[in-house]
Amino acid sequence: MLQPKKQKHRKQQKGRSKGRNKETRGLSLSFGSFGLQAREAGWITSQQIEAARKSVAHALKKGGKLWIRIFPDKPITKLPPEVTLGGGKGNIDHYVVVVRPGRILFEVDGLPGDVAREALRIAGHKMPVKTKVVEK
Repeated sequence: MLQPKKQKHRKQQKGRSKGRNKETRGLSLSFGSFGLQAREAGWITSQQIEAARKSVAHALKKGGKLWIRIFPDKPITKLPPEVTLGGGKGNIDHYVVVVRPGRILFEVDGLPGDVAREALRIAGHKMPVKTKVVEK
């Protein structure tokens, strides 16, 4: 799974206004001809990114190239079950990336258009946010 090698601070606060603003970075295709774009805001876990990567890699069949344009660098903490309140913040459970509308999640190149669209459509089903396939 994707996770940072090193961080300045071990635990982060949740943050607010996930869906209020549109994304300002990562809006256009930079590497490939086809991309998967987020249409709504949300948190995407490293497990969901890995599931989408596997489904696209299966559709590529050793042809074409895949770029992952997001990286989960926000730690999410969780207390163990049946623990009473108090005792501080829990240990890190997993990592997420905060995605806002318009962000390009994945890009592919080197494939026929119908194969690339189908591969990204399947990857979109693995995401917890609505997505759409875009092309140059």
